[in-house]
Amino acid sequence: MRLIFAGRRMALKQISSNKCFGGLQKVFEHDSIELKCKMKFAVYLPPKAESGKCPALYWLSGLTCTEQNFITKSGFHQAAAEHGLVIIAPDTSPRGCNIKGEDDSWDFGTGAGFYVNATEEPWKTNYRMYSYVTEELPQLINANFPVDPQRMSIFGHSMGGHGALICALKNPGKYKSVSAFAPICNPVLSVWGKKAFNGYLGADQSKWQAYDATCLVKSYSGSQIDILIDQGKDDEFLINGQLLPDNFIAACTEKKIPVVFRLQEGYDHGYYFIATFVADHIRHHAKYLNA
Repeated sequence: MRLIFAGRRMALKQISSNKCFGGLQKVFEHDSIELKCKMKFAVYLPPKAESGKCPALYWLSGLTCTEQNFITKSGFHQAAAEHGLVIIAPDTSPRGCNIKGEDDSWDFGTGAGFYVNATEEPWKTNYRMYSYVTEELPQLINANFPVDPQRMSIFGHSMGGHGALICALKNPGKYKSVSAFAPICNPVLSVWGKKAFNGYLGADQSKWQAYDATCLVKSYSGSQIDILIDQGKDDEFLINGQLLPDNFIAACTEKKIPVVFRLQEGYDHGYYFIATFVADHIRHHAKYLNA
């Protein structure tokens, strides 16, 4: 599979393909222009993709994850097949860039790209996940798979929930809908966010606000956007102040941006929680994507 991308010839290498609920779960590898390394992404093609173009729903995973976590643990395939959605799940960071310190901690560097475009050395050359997710990957998908470029939505979990929210808020009209599981809602005030933003974006905290959903909502003036968030009540990261959804909800309320926030009794931060409610999220997106 080959395509012309940004004036250069790019190859997509298929890593795997498995039939699932009448469709195909595939994984591909390609050389990323934006990240300057090989990247993998997963694509689920529902049965409807055999006969025509389908909407595209992008999933962003959380800390330490690869393209594999969502496709193997969440059980999303049946709902995606029923609603005719192509689901794309990229990796969470560049891999194998040989940057000093990239593998030193689980919440920074490898597996922890935070969906920002880094501005600091030595990260700024490769750690450009924001542009990868919002520009390079959709262009790659649109050129190679039976998707309708005008019908695109985004969702994610934890660090990826943060990613989904900022991608939607920074690009009014680009995504038809957005949802998140246990997102990091106000990273400028959380330990994870402070560590990542200081490393990738530098010490000037005013620059951090461009990648913080709560800050972005306060200045949002784009088209109407309908947000769904599920949060486990027994999530240790909610309890220890990493996620801060109340700050985001307050900002949305002030700006009259509709957000459905569901605090789910007894659920934690993991994939059993996601698997329980993922069909609800796919229905949420299908409502807008199939309208």
